[in-house]
Amino acid sequence: MAFPYKKILLIGATSGIGRALGASLIQHGRFVIAVGRRQENLDRFVQEHGTENAAGIQFDINKLNEIPQFVKSVTSSHPDLDCVFVNSGMQRRSVFTEPESISIDEIQAEMTVNYISYVSLTKEFLPFFMAKENSLTSFIFTSSNLALVPILRCSNYCASKAALHQWVLCLREQLRDTNIRVVEIFPPIVQTELHDEKNQPDMAHMRGRAFGIPVDQFTTEAMKKLLAGDDQIPVGLSTIAFDSWEQQRQQAFHRVVEMMRKGEF
Repeated sequence: MAFPYKKILLIGATSGIGRALGASLIQHGRFVIAVGRRQENLDRFVQEHGTENAAGIQFDINKLNEIPQFVKSVTSSHPDLDCVFVNSGMQRRSVFTEPESISIDEIQAEMTVNYISYVSLTKEFLPFFMAKENSLTSFIFTSSNLALVPILRCSNYCASKAALHQWVLCLREQLRDTNIRVVEIFPPIVQTELHDEKNQPDMAHMRGRAFGIPVDQFTTEAMKKLLAGDDQIPVGLSTIAFDSWEQQRQQAFHRVVEMMRKGEF
């Protein structure tokens, strides 16, 4: 079975592509534990899909010091958990020709949400998954096409996603002889609240939430590849970079990995 996971913890499930992917996973027979900051959205998700298909946990991954206890609580309540899907993200404008507009607090928050929280969550869940040595388990991470090709208006967001992508490549190799698979999804620009004027006022003239491809289109393409068992899932425009120079770069990465394993480096 290409996608054997039955119970999925989906972090960043209260809106946008996380909510859409969560709904699709349930439609394909999976149980989804939705995690997010907004309790009202979690309640609505569970009400829509029923307690036999979904559960909700309120948690803010910005609070790094609370992640160990969060993981302990989740794994105690759901010992049959076999997939952790980290989808949370934030994006803010960061144009350094206008240094007065740069908030270092926002720079740090963006790195925390988009990268450091992913690393922290993985570190804490790894012993739980490793103990399931006779069962397949998986981490799924939402990256971005901007991890491959940055743009100017959100330079720090691009850097945070590039950091995530590099780390995921290494994590997958480090875990390749274990029972744990590592999957990365590369969305293009998708029509979600990530681009709302309240989050990014400079996006107003770019149509805000109407900017990008529809969520349903993204979900259909991403789910097709996810259920097929792909471990790298570029969607839409992301496929242009992924299918060309990113493949060459990863080939170089794997050559270096093999050289180091053979002691030739």
